[in-house]
Amino acid sequence: MSSTSQTFTERDVSEFFDETTQTYLSFWDSEGVLHTGYFADDADTDYHAAADRTSDILAAEAGVDATSTVLDVGCGCGNFLFRLAQRHGCRGEGLDLSVERVRFAQARLAERATPGIGFRHGSATALPYDDGSFSHVVSQDALFLVPDKPRSHAEMHRVLAPGGILAVTDFLQPTTEISPAARRHVYDRVRWSSGYSLDGYRAALAGAGFEVLSARSLDPHIRQTYRVLGETARRRAASTDDPAARQWIAGFAESCGQIQAAIDRGEFGWGMFVARRPA
Repeated sequence: MSSTSQTFTERDVSEFFDETTQTYLSFWDSEGVLHTGYFADDADTDYHAAADRTSDILAAEAGVDATSTVLDVGCGCGNFLFRLAQRHGCRGEGLDLSVERVRFAQARLAERATPGIGFRHGSATALPYDDGSFSHVVSQDALFLVPDKPRSHAEMHRVLAPGGILAVTDFLQPTTEISPAARRHVYDRVRWSSGYSLDGYRAALAGAGFEVLSARSLDPHIRQTYRVLGETARRRAASTDDPAARQWIAGFAESCGQIQAAIDRGEFGWGMFVARRPA
């Protein structure tokens, strides 16, 4: 695992996402869909369908079904857990470091009355659950932000039942050489201190006691995610009357371009991992 020039704490991460939740909801997506998309092909520009496809692929590879008890670590606004419960009938809980995003998820739960799920504020490094509580632990694009990654891996291993499945998508740091532009627009922008390469991630999970079943790069999909989001942001900025909103959206569009360049330089990546706690 390698580090950028900044070292961010859990408090830095939680404050950033608390402060930006309403901005994302107001200017970007009122449903709180913030995950990376898995696109059908190079011509696909349907971000929401691609984000749903990521969730469905991850659920399928994890083997989630109606008998599953699922913990979503870094659940954000709750979209993944809602989709799992609605499509598969599983039970579970979402946990996130951001108080504001947990509140948003809880408010949506009150409106939807989806049975068998709940949302809680907490840290991935101190999961508030008994040993062996879940058949599945899942996460989408969140664990990279945890400063103490080995501790979070140990905690996820602990709360899984023997034979239980860990299934995550996560952002990757393929190289130790990070340019100032990538550091500004990719890492420091979201309070990301350090990350793993694809092989490093696989080794870290194995070191925590997991049997790694699959690990694969999804870099073309993350590049397309930010291409589509950047194009959408530029259109919205051009049609937004409020100066502050227009400035924020335009800044996000600029970052999307810089993020694509960082992917092309091998400074940023995305992967999917499925692992099992041995029985």
